[in-house]
Amino acid sequence: MTRADERPPYEQMAANVRARIMAGDLPPGTQLPSTARLVEEFGVSNTTVQKALAVLKGEGYLTSRQGKGVFVRDRQPFRVGADTYFEPTPGGYSYELLEVAETKASREVAEAFGLENGERVLMRRRLLRHAGRPVELDRSYYPLELAHGTDLAGQGRIRGGAPRVLAELDLPQRYHLDAVSARMPTTEEADLLSLPNVPVIRQFRVVYSDGDRPVEASILVKGSHLYELQYRLPA
Repeated sequence: MTRADERPPYEQMAANVRARIMAGDLPPGTQLPSTARLVEEFGVSNTTVQKALAVLKGEGYLTSRQGKGVFVRDRQPFRVGADTYFEPTPGGYSYELLEVAETKASREVAEAFGLENGERVLMRRRLLRHAGRPVELDRSYYPLELAHGTDLAGQGRIRGGAPRVLAELDLPQRYHLDAVSARMPTTEEADLLSLPNVPVIRQFRVVYSDGDRPVEASILVKGSHLYELQYRLPA
C-alpha cells in the first residue's frame, strides 16, 4: 500500500519536474509547457505551478527568458577532484582558508583516529569556490602529534596541499573511505554557501596511509542542487 504524499502540492510538482531534469528527460535548453498546460498536466492551480517553478528557479534548475518562457538551465553538476584544493586555476576552482585552529575532536573524528572523544586535533576550515561562487565547505582534521611543526599547522595556504606535507612525513595518502549522507544545512552552511532551501550532501572522508593508518579526516558539505557524486568501483 502506497503512503499518501503529504507534501504541499507545489513541492510535489517541483519534485516531479526536478526528477525529470536530473534524469535527462528535460535536457538543458528545453522550454517548459505553458502554465495552462502544466495546470492541466499536474491537476493543480495556477498559483501552485508558479510556486513550484519559483522553487526550481531558486535551486538553479530553471531560468526565465523575458517574453519567451521558462527553460531548463544549462547547469552541469560539479565534480571536484582533490587537486582543486591546492592548485587553484584562474576562472575555475579556488579556495579561501577560513580558519586553522586546535579543537576538540567530535566522536566520529576521534573514532577515525583512534582517539578518546574530546581529545584535541588540528582543524583546517576552507571554502571552495568555482568562478567566484561558493560551492563547498570543508573541514579537515589531523592528529596533533602528526601536524605539529608542519605546514598543516600554519595559518596560510599550503603549496601542494596536505598530500605533499603527508608525503614528506613518510605518510603518503593511499586510499580514502567516504560515508555519504544528506541533511538540511546549518545556519552557517546555508550562509557561507548561499544556499536556497535545499538539503546538503555531507561526505565524511577518512584518508589512510601505509599500514591502514588514518592521517586525515574531512567533512565536506555541498549543496545537493549543485553536485553529483560519481564513483568507479570494481565489479
